[in-house]
Amino acid sequence: MSQRVFIVIDVQNDYFPGGAMALHEPEVAAERAHQALEHARRTHLPCIVIQHVADKPGATFFKPGTRGADLHPDFSPRSDERHLIKHYPNAFRETALEATLRRLGAEEIVIVGMMTHMCIDTTVRAASDLGYRVTVLGDATATRALRFGTETTPAPMVQTAYLAALHGSFARVITSAQWMAEE
Repeated sequence: MSQRVFIVIDVQNDYFPGGAMALHEPEVAAERAHQALEHARRTHLPCIVIQHVADKPGATFFKPGTRGADLHPDFSPRSDERHLIKHYPNAFRETALEATLRRLGAEEIVIVGMMTHMCIDTTVRAASDLGYRVTVLGDATATRALRFGTETTPAPMVQTAYLAALHGSFARVITSAQWMAEE
């Protein structure tokens, strides 16, 4: 069996109610992601927790040193887990993620986290391009409504569209319950 690695992306305070970039139903996604993370820990999968810190001028959320940039308390990495900081949506860009996965002998990665249409999407596509088999636990991700011109696409439609675009070509998208039943 190939080595499987569990990755949590950007489950941070700014994405929750009262945060600078609150998402649609982040609590539901976070609960499912936390259940999956605990399952990964119980089954001894290596876990990597990724945190976005916006270090560019004019950033509106994930500002360094703010409570909003902090990881949600349920996702603090344990001492035996890797914690990586990123500054771009793609978790591979200018981070140690790829080197860490290579050291772990990873062939498959399982991804949960936030924001589906941005950091999840770009990281999944990059992982696929790098040759990893990727599973996204779709119900353990969250996004927000998007506006283009005069049109607004509601968050549930954005979520469905992005997960559908990833499924098949870049990843296998399943529910957290399905994944936990497989392990």
